[in-house]
Amino acid sequence: MSRLTHIGLCVSDLQQSVEFYCTALDFQEIGRMHVAGEQTAQLLDVPGLVLDLVYLQRDGFRLELLSYTDPGVDGEGSPRRLNALGLSHLSFRVADADELIARIERCGGHGWPERTVKFDGGNRGLMATDPDGTWIELIETG
Repeated sequence: MSRLTHIGLCVSDLQQSVEFYCTALDFQEIGRMHVAGEQTAQLLDVPGLVLDLVYLQRDGFRLELLSYTDPGVDGEGSPRRLNALGLSHLSFRVADADELIARIERCGGHGWPERTVKFDGGNRGLMATDPDGTWIELIETG
């Protein structure tokens, strides 16, 4: 295996998600693509797909936001249980979690203050979700 290239995240509103991840979480947009074709439809098993995607990057990590114009997205966009199989959350080490939660909420996300914990050693853990309900874990160094 050579290297990890990106993690893909299906979103309901591409522009809202780009603004959220760039403004709230300091990602930088590094590219856009429009995809419509049989090869990609076969690869992703989404017949007749029309797909717009944006690549974001932060700290050497690349996040691909996928917006399915056709046939649309599947699902409700609400937070899923963290013990559900598959990708469960994105995690960030932060200096000021309260300030970041406020920024997340201003940008269309949601903070979950009832989940705030203080770990031995002084670190705090907080949870938030993006506009589509993807979990975001914040670890504040104490």
